[in-house]
Amino acid sequence: MNFLYTLFQDGGAAVISSTTAAFAIAAIGLNVHFGYTGLVNIGQAGFMLLGAYGLAITIDAGGGLLLGVLAGLAAAAVFALILGIPTLKLRGDYLAIVTIAAAEIIRIVGGDQSVAPITGGVAGIPNSKYSQDFINLSPFPKTGVLTIGPWTYPYSAGNSWWLSLVGWLIAAVAALIVFLLFRSPWGRTIRGIREDEDAVRSLGKNVYLYKVQSLVLGGVIGALGGIVFALGSSVQPDALGRTTTFLLYTVLLLGGAASVLGPVLGSFLYFIFVIVLQDVVTQFVPSSIMNQQQIPEFTYVLVGIGLMLLVIFRPQGILGNKKELSFGA
Repeated sequence: MNFLYTLFQDGGAAVISSTTAAFAIAAIGLNVHFGYTGLVNIGQAGFMLLGAYGLAITIDAGGGLLLGVLAGLAAAAVFALILGIPTLKLRGDYLAIVTIAAAEIIRIVGGDQSVAPITGGVAGIPNSKYSQDFINLSPFPKTGVLTIGPWTYPYSAGNSWWLSLVGWLIAAVAALIVFLLFRSPWGRTIRGIREDEDAVRSLGKNVYLYKVQSLVLGGVIGALGGIVFALGSSVQPDALGRTTTFLLYTVLLLGGAASVLGPVLGSFLYFIFVIVLQDVVTQFVPSSIMNQQQIPEFTYVLVGIGLMLLVIFRPQGILGNKKELSFGA
């Protein structure tokens, strides 16, 4: 009975978590790229990292929270333009190659000790240097904790109720914006580009310009995810590396690409699955067979196998429409 209560407590914590919200937001941005436009972006973690760095560096330098958020979003928009302008006229997987390389450049430069006075180097920028402005906006007490059912979190500081509320509010707004945009003439054109860009071009549409707009939009949403992530932890380059992008694809494909709520559902299910699976393995597998350090690695192996099976047997995900999007279509 106690074990079932632990599963419930940990699964609920995954739903509440601001990290889950951050990944949902970033996956919504990736959905704009991959799900709706057909752009294979393997560098969404780079957009998240730019959003986080823009926020932290600006506030640490004396700018306010609003200026920090705008700096992070602007950095992501410029990054998208730098990536998109030379590559989006090309066919094939050129964008995938460029985005993964560019995201790695951002991560490596951010961790370089020669720029440590600005980015913090490998150690990154601690949360205490930039989070206070966000905490000051909280309508809740600035100190102390609040317990709701089995979940206890600080009111405002760190990974708090305040951050979770703001994170999921941003996720809801981002999903609503995507819902409205992709039911507009602009969104229908984007969907058409995904299906057959030559047909759209024959109608007189500037396919290249639409792709650039989509890349910028999805990148800016990804940067918002990075900002929420940074407010709950710290800005560390290795925390938002290649693995993050692959996890975002797992979240997106699980929930359903080209669906409005797919990234949100996928984020819920992914983090619940990982946490509950670790609890189950810890409870039933003896430490002589698998120690505590091996359990997370084993969990990710199972996640990888699950992703392969998902792509094979249900490529549209849980909420996706197979007629609209599937691998090999």
